[in-house]
Amino acid sequence: MSERLRRHPDMRLTALAGEGVVLHLGSRRYFTVNETGLVILTELENPRTFDELVSAVLEEFEVERHEAEATTRAFLTQCRDAAVVLEAAE
Repeated sequence: MSERLRRHPDMRLTALAGEGVVLHLGSRRYFTVNETGLVILTELENPRTFDELVSAVLEEFEVERHEAEATTRAFLTQCRDAAVVLEAAE
């Protein structure tokens, strides 16, 4: 994935005790994310590539690269389905 991703402008993120609470103002949906999700969504405050997000996960947690890639890919799929992560305009 070489595209740059970003958070949806209607998404709000609050960190609470190692987890995150996500609120999508447009759809009025909210959910919680774990520490890994919190790291990824925090990074997406500015447009990032998939590789940049994987690097952020590797810096924060002691995991193998293939685990970080799989976790990041799965999380981004869920975020796209929930419309909280979008492709960044160039």
